[in-house]
Amino acid sequence: MFSSLSDSLDKTFRNLRGVGKISEKNITDALREIRLALLEADVEFGVAKDLIAKIREKSMGVDVLKSIKPGEQIVKIFNDELTELLGGDAAPLNLNPPAHILLCGLNGAGKTTTSGKLALRLKKEGRRPLLIACDLYRPAAIDQLATLAHQIDVPCFTPDPGEKNLIKVAKQALKWAKTQNGTTLIFDTAGRQEIDDNLVAELKDLHKFVDPGETLLVADSATGQQAVSVAKHFDEAVGITGIILTKLDGDARGGAALSMRAVTGKPIKFIGEGEKLDQLNIFHPDRMASRILGMGDVVSMVETAAENIDEEEAMNAAKRLQSGKFDFNDFLDQMNMLRKLGPLDGLMGMLPGFSKIKKQIPADAFDEGRMKRMEAIVLSMTQRERSTPQLIKGTRRKRIAAGSGNTIIEVNRFIKQFTQMRKMMKSKGKMKEMMKQLGGMDDMGDMMGGMGGGGGKLPKLPF
Repeated sequence: MFSSLSDSLDKTFRNLRGVGKISEKNITDALREIRLALLEADVEFGVAKDLIAKIREKSMGVDVLKSIKPGEQIVKIFNDELTELLGGDAAPLNLNPPAHILLCGLNGAGKTTTSGKLALRLKKEGRRPLLIACDLYRPAAIDQLATLAHQIDVPCFTPDPGEKNLIKVAKQALKWAKTQNGTTLIFDTAGRQEIDDNLVAELKDLHKFVDPGETLLVADSATGQQAVSVAKHFDEAVGITGIILTKLDGDARGGAALSMRAVTGKPIKFIGEGEKLDQLNIFHPDRMASRILGMGDVVSMVETAAENIDEEEAMNAAKRLQSGKFDFNDFLDQMNMLRKLGPLDGLMGMLPGFSKIKKQIPADAFDEGRMKRMEAIVLSMTQRERSTPQLIKGTRRKRIAAGSGNTIIEVNRFIKQFTQMRKMMKSKGKMKEMMKQLGGMDDMGDMMGGMGGGGGKLPKLPF
């Protein structure tokens, strides 16, 4: 997410920080590069122009030009303006009774999946959500929503087969909802194209009948410039109250996020960063600005960990890591723990300075298929072999390779990397060295106890 923009900005600001004295020419050159980076990231032209103008005005101030670290000052100005552009503060949902939430958007934006994700999130918050299928056009849309509802154990209203009267469905749904003791109704509507006037008119009628407290536009972040016109169109049609950006985990540019808030004036309320139903997160403009500028998002990282990992289990694992008693059983536990946190590349992207070291990490380091192959190797070991790794010699390795569907070379490489990692676990100094590369987070290095390597290059770890 935002990887190309982050890389471009990192290069520009690194050059700016290296200048001993800032002049108007330095600032002009840097802002030109920033403007190009924004446009290449699919930020709408007018939005990019206004942002640069605001940064220029504040960067030309005497306090900045004559400060001891003018480069740092300009980075802070950019961070503040970017946070303001993204919305300033997180915008909570309006869930005052009757809490009706209407999701709308183009075909393929991910409305149905997002409906399930939102219902799960509200359920975790202690609310009683109900899902209502109002997509009467897309084949299997109703079945998809019902399946998602079953997975998260949330009641779901499904219309009669062949029903095409949307208002009739809405009436039946509201009557049904009264029998379910729900507190929040989520209406999943059919995908609309901008030029489909009939479907847009139908959406207007549904909106008027349901009278939702929240009308959320579900937008695919990868649509770039088109996302801005889509947001305008739906806002004019039904008056959206907020935006949910989907598929941010797969979009390297991310310009839609920077443009939609500025163009519509409506807040981005949630972001989808993965396919799993629990991967819908509250949008925090300040945290997102920090991530774009390579400053990381440690708060969100800690929140994710706290929500998905048992604290006592994590502390026991950390003690074993430090003691060097880490075995293949612990490795399996760590694999399962990491899976709970979502995609590893997304998690690591929350670390300050990760962009500076990511090129040192093998391209397939976060590949789920690679992790499954490693897991297969461990699962092919006996319990004694897992707890005593030094037992695994020639004939045992051949058996493990055959049992896991890997080659003996792959098994040897994995065990070698695992052995190297065990040795590094005992070295707090090496962890501190890695944390310096990640922005000088020495305290985190002390806390984690040593999982990295020094010498300016990260070790090649088996996970």
